[in-house]
Amino acid sequence: MNFYINQSICIQNLRVGSISNSSVFQIGSAGLIKPSSHLYNTGEFTEPAPQIGEGTSPIEAPAVPLSSPTS
Repeated sequence: MNFYINQSICIQNLRVGSISNSSVFQIGSAGLIKPSSHLYNTGEFTEPAPQIGEGTSPIEAPAVPLSSPTS
């Protein structure tokens, strides 16, 4: 069975709570999503990252600015 989908997607605001190594983030439709997870220690770290302590606030603004769509 074949599906033909036409879409128009306009995102005004998008907030992502967290992303992990095995997360899948999808907007729209996909015929096939193949899982793939790779973990690389490119910084040659030798110990785990420190835990977030008290008094640390979460990010209030998106880490990547999203531009407004143009007409």
